[in-house]
Amino acid sequence: MTIAVLIRLLGGDDLPELARMEQELFGPGAWSSASLAEELQGPGRWYIGAEDAATGALIGYAGLWFDGFDAQVMTIGTDVAHQGAGVGTVMLDALVAHARELGAGNVLLEVRVDNDPALRLYERAGFRRMGRRRGYYQPENVDAWTMSLPLR
Repeated sequence: MTIAVLIRLLGGDDLPELARMEQELFGPGAWSSASLAEELQGPGRWYIGAEDAATGALIGYAGLWFDGFDAQVMTIGTDVAHQGAGVGTVMLDALVAHARELGAGNVLLEVRVDNDPALRLYERAGFRRMGRRRGYYQPENVDAWTMSLPLR
Protein backbone atom coordinates (compact mmCIF):
# COMPACT_ATOMS: atom_id res chain seq x y z
CA MET A 1 0.00 0.00 0.00
CA THR A 2 1.38 3.41 -0.92
CA ILE A 3 1.06 6.50 1.22
CA ALA A 4 0.75 10.13 0.15
CA VAL A 5 3.84 12.11 1.12
CA LEU A 6 5.01 15.68 0.89
CA ILE A 7 8.70 16.40 0.26
CA ARG A 8 10.39 19.34 1.97
CA LEU A 9 13.89 20.54 2.81
CA LEU A 10 15.23 19.50 6.20
CA GLY A 11 16.62 21.91 8.76
CA GLY A 12 17.93 22.09 12.29
CA ASP A 13 14.46 21.77 13.83
CA ASP A 14 14.27 18.27 12.35
CA LEU A 15 17.36 16.97 14.19
CA PRO A 16 15.55 15.20 17.07
CA GLU A 17 13.31 13.24 14.70
CA LEU A 18 16.19 12.53 12.30
CA ALA A 19 18.30 11.22 15.17
CA ARG A 20 15.41 9.00 16.31
CA MET A 21 14.91 7.51 12.83
CA GLU A 22 18.66 7.13 12.29
CA GLN A 23 18.97 5.19 15.56
CA GLU A 24 15.93 3.06 14.71
CA LEU A 25 17.28 2.18 11.28
CA PHE A 26 21.01 1.84 11.93
CA GLY A 27 21.39 1.08 15.63
CA PRO A 28 25.02 1.31 16.81
CA GLY A 29 26.12 2.50 13.34
CA ALA A 30 23.75 5.50 13.42
CA TRP A 31 25.09 9.00 12.96
CA SER A 32 25.04 11.20 16.07
CA SER A 33 22.92 14.36 16.25
CA ALA A 34 26.12 16.39 15.84
CA SER A 35 27.08 14.45 12.69
CA LEU A 36 23.56 14.85 11.30
CA ALA A 37 23.63 18.60 11.98
CA GLU A 38 26.99 18.93 10.23
CA GLU A 39 25.78 16.86 7.29
CA LEU A 40 22.60 18.94 6.83
CA GLN A 41 24.71 22.07 6.40
CA GLY A 42 27.64 20.58 4.52
CA PRO A 43 28.73 22.15 1.23
CA GLY A 44 27.03 20.65 -1.80
CA ARG A 45 24.53 18.78 0.40
CA TRP A 46 20.75 18.70 -0.16
CA TYR A 47 18.63 16.92 2.43
CA ILE A 48 14.91 16.36 2.16
CA GLY A 49 12.25 14.91 4.40
CA ALA A 50 9.11 12.98 3.56
CA GLU A 51 6.05 13.92 5.58
CA ASP A 52 2.90 11.83 5.83
CA ALA A 53 0.44 14.05 3.93
CA ALA A 54 -2.39 13.09 6.29
CA THR A 55 -0.62 13.68 9.62
CA GLY A 56 2.37 15.94 8.84
CA ALA A 57 4.69 13.50 10.64
CA LEU A 58 8.24 13.18 9.31
CA ILE A 59 8.49 9.56 8.12
CA GLY A 60 11.60 9.59 5.94
CA TYR A 61 14.74 11.46 5.01
CA ALA A 62 17.19 11.43 2.13
CA GLY A 63 20.32 13.28 1.12
CA LEU A 64 22.30 14.11 -1.99
CA TRP A 65 25.81 15.47 -2.40
CA PHE A 66 26.92 17.18 -5.61
CA ASP A 67 30.62 17.62 -6.37
CA GLY A 68 30.18 19.66 -9.56
CA PHE A 69 30.03 16.65 -11.85
CA ASP A 70 28.38 13.62 -10.22
CA ALA A 71 25.75 13.45 -7.50
CA GLN A 72 25.98 10.92 -4.68
CA VAL A 73 23.01 9.57 -2.76
CA MET A 74 24.14 9.98 0.85
CA THR A 75 21.21 8.22 2.50
CA ILE A 76 17.59 7.24 2.13
CA GLY A 77 15.77 6.18 5.27
CA THR A 78 12.12 5.47 5.94
CA ASP A 79 10.86 4.88 9.46
CA VAL A 80 10.05 1.24 10.12
CA ALA A 81 6.28 1.76 10.32
CA HIS A 82 6.18 3.16 6.75
CA GLN A 83 8.63 0.88 4.95
CA GLY A 84 7.19 -0.74 1.86
CA ALA A 85 4.68 2.09 1.34
CA GLY A 86 6.53 3.80 -1.53
CA VAL A 87 8.13 6.54 0.58
CA GLY A 88 11.67 5.60 -0.49
CA THR A 89 10.65 5.71 -4.16
CA VAL A 90 9.24 9.23 -3.80
CA MET A 91 12.41 10.44 -2.09
CA LEU A 92 14.71 8.75 -4.63
CA ASP A 93 12.73 10.32 -7.48
CA ALA A 94 13.19 13.74 -5.84
CA LEU A 95 16.95 13.18 -5.43
CA VAL A 96 17.37 12.13 -9.07
CA ALA A 97 15.27 15.10 -10.27
CA HIS A 98 17.45 17.46 -8.22
CA ALA A 99 20.63 15.86 -9.61
CA ARG A 100 19.29 16.48 -13.12
CA GLU A 101 18.55 20.13 -12.25
CA LEU A 102 22.13 20.48 -11.00
CA GLY A 103 23.47 19.10 -14.29
CA ALA A 104 25.02 15.99 -12.75
CA GLY A 105 26.44 13.43 -15.16
CA ASN A 106 25.60 10.46 -12.95
CA VAL A 107 23.95 9.64 -9.67
CA LEU A 108 26.14 7.30 -7.62
CA LEU A 109 25.49 5.36 -4.44
CA GLU A 110 26.71 2.54 -2.24
CA VAL A 111 24.36 0.01 -0.66
CA ARG A 112 24.92 -3.01 1.57
CA VAL A 113 25.02 -6.21 -0.47
CA ASP A 114 22.47 -7.77 1.89
CA ASN A 115 19.94 -4.92 1.69
CA ASP A 116 17.54 -6.52 -0.77
CA PRO A 117 14.74 -3.90 -0.44
CA ALA A 118 17.18 -1.06 -1.20
CA LEU A 119 18.72 -2.97 -4.12
CA ARG A 120 15.23 -3.48 -5.60
CA LEU A 121 14.43 0.22 -5.12
CA TYR A 122 17.58 1.36 -6.91
CA GLU A 123 17.40 -1.21 -9.70
CA ARG A 124 13.74 -0.31 -10.41
CA ALA A 125 14.90 3.31 -10.76
CA GLY A 126 17.48 2.28 -13.38
CA PHE A 127 20.65 2.08 -11.26
CA ARG A 128 23.19 -0.52 -12.35
CA ARG A 129 25.76 -2.29 -10.21
CA MET A 130 29.31 -1.19 -11.00
CA GLY A 131 31.34 -3.16 -8.48
CA ARG A 132 31.65 -4.42 -4.95
CA ARG A 133 33.50 -2.70 -2.09
CA ARG A 134 34.82 -5.21 0.42
CA GLY A 135 34.23 -4.54 4.11
CA TYR A 136 32.79 -1.08 3.42
CA TYR A 137 30.19 -0.97 6.18
CA GLN A 138 31.75 -0.79 9.62
CA PRO A 139 31.79 -2.18 12.24
CA GLU A 140 29.95 -5.10 10.62
CA ASN A 141 32.54 -5.43 7.82
CA VAL A 142 29.75 -5.97 5.27
CA ASP A 143 30.40 -5.44 1.57
CA ALA A 144 28.64 -2.77 -0.50
CA TRP A 145 27.55 -2.57 -4.10
CA THR A 146 28.52 0.61 -5.88
CA MET A 147 25.77 1.66 -8.26
CA SER A 148 25.33 4.30 -10.95
CA LEU A 149 22.52 5.95 -12.85
CA PRO A 150 23.77 7.86 -15.92
CA LEU A 151 21.94 11.14 -16.46
CA ARG A 152 23.62 12.13 -19.74
